Order: sequence, then structure tokens, then C-alpha cells
Amino acid sequence: MLRLEGLTVDYGPVRAVHGLDLAVAAGELVTLLGPNGAGKSSTIGAITGLVPSGGRIVFDGAELGRVSPEVRVERGIAASPEGRHIFANLTVAENLRLGAATRKNAVEVRSDMERFLALFPVLAERITQPAGTLSGGEQQMLAIARALMSRPKLLLLDEPSLGLAPMIVARIFDFIGQLKAEGMTILLVEQNAAQAMRVADRVYVMSTGEVSFTGPASALAGSDLMALYLGS
Repeated sequence: MLRLEGLTVDYGPVRAVHGLDLAVAAGELVTLLGPNGAGKSSTIGAITGLVPSGGRIVFDGAELGRVSPEVRVERGIAASPEGRHIFANLTVAENLRLGAATRKNAVEVRSDMERFLALFPVLAERITQPAGTLSGGEQQMLAIARALMSRPKLLLLDEPSLGLAPMIVARIFDFIGQLKAEGMTILLVEQNAAQAMRVADRVYVMSTGEVSFTGPASALAGSDLMALYLGS
């Protein structure tokens, strides 16, 4: 469903991603691991069209090229960004409706909202609250649910465990595992290797903008991830 060929991302004279090749098949959960500064979030930014990039990005059989971020959403790419970026002054319900802004069928939108509120009961309890009053874990749940409201073919999750307590992280990854079981195609960017490998089919490890490992998650069991991170 997604294929990156020789992807590059530059910030002025600094190259953050060096010729990345990556693929995600339909129904697969692929994890992109690596330390801060490895180029993981830059890769997500390139896929969504929010960061200029070189190389090729092919999604669902079509090259994205100069396709705008808005059209990429319409074609089926949705992202839950690093840091969540919910609209703090809007209610939980308003945030969810914004996630469905590209959709026209109001009945289906209401049905999906009810589904995600059932999956995240705490959001249903807070439905009329400003999103900024939610806890960090609740905001992460809202960010994921908002992304799903567009009915994406591909869900991009950027550091969903960032800044959360271990118990909340486990709940978030249980939900990610549930999405995978339902057939959702997911590219997950994470630093929490243990949780990410628990749900992943395949893993890419990035270090300083380049891939230092790719293979099934089971192949990383017992390996020295720090050595992979450092490219040694």
C-alpha cells in the first residue's frame, strides 16, 4: 500500500533522511524505531506532505509527488502526530468531527464517532469538555480517534507513547493491536521498542537518517537495539 524509494528530507544544508527505502503492505503493521534525531518524524512528515522531500512516495499504486496534504487525506492517509496536536479550545466532539472534515455522509460520520467513543469510553465521558482539559493519555486517545474519523486506508502513528505513564502506554498499544486485528494498515513510529515490537509485523530501525536494520519483529528478539540505534 505504501512504498518509499530513496526518500530524502533536507532542512537547509542538513539531511535528516538519507535515501530511505520502506514498504508497508495492506493490513500490515510496520514499526519504525530509532532514537531522537534519527529521521523518523521527518519520514512521517514527508508521507503526509507537510515536509518537502525527494525520492518517490507511492501510495495505493499512485505516486504522490506534489500532491497536497489535503488531497493525501482524501486519498486515505491519516496521521496522529507527535505531541498529539489536538485543538485544546474545542470540545472532544468538535475535535472528532474535524477528523471527518473530508467526508460527506453525516450518518456514517455519526456512526463512526459512536464506535470510537465506545472503544475509548473515557472520551464519551468527556465528550463536551474542551480537549485541553484531558490528561495526556486521554489526549493521545483523542488524537488517534480523530485520525480514524477520516476512515483512512493508512494510519500513521508518530510516537503515541511519548510522555505517558507505563499503564497508559500499555492501554494505547492494546488499542493499536486491536486496530491491527481489524485489518487496519499502520505505520508506527516509536522509541518504546518493547511495546512497538509487541504489535509489529515488521520493523525498520533508523539511525542518523539511515536504516540499520529491517526484518520481522521476531528477528530483533534478544538483539542489541542500542547498537542498531547507533549504527554499530
